[in-house]
Amino acid sequence: MIKLDVMKKMTIEEKYKYMLILIEGQLSSEKNFMANLSNISAIINSTMDRCNWVGFYLYEEEEMSLVLGPFQGRPACNRIDFGKGVCGTAIKEKKLLRIENVNEFKGHIACDSASNSEIVIPIIKDEKIYGVLDIDSPEVGRFSELEESYLKRAVEKIVKYI
Repeated sequence: MIKLDVMKKMTIEEKYKYMLILIEGQLSSEKNFMANLSNISAIINSTMDRCNWVGFYLYEEEEMSLVLGPFQGRPACNRIDFGKGVCGTAIKEKKLLRIENVNEFKGHIACDSASNSEIVIPIIKDEKIYGVLDIDSPEVGRFSELEESYLKRAVEKIVKYI
């Protein structure tokens, strides 16, 4: 359980360390992939400030697309084609994308017009694509190397338990 009163006294980095502990606890105590992703989206949303959408898109190989998975935030796009938008591009290129201003990203898909920056981390194990962790913020330039580092570690934990 997330103790919000405790987090109020934490530095940003302490919050992110706490986030990783909570994610590890979730993954080590539950085997169901959807249950884990549901709670992980809630954990990240609760510990990372100034975000308006936190969630997962899951890869459907037959259709070469990402389909909406567990998330926290406003309704989102149901499907994103392979290579389209930030999420589809991250999967196609198999790399993390941290976009300072989504309005300057060629082919950006505006699921929520309030989003101005985005970070997407592919979930890949043994060359098999599972999906992406996608986080949006209404602030331009919201995501720094600090967020990138901790979110990469969060995805590494997910991959460990796949």
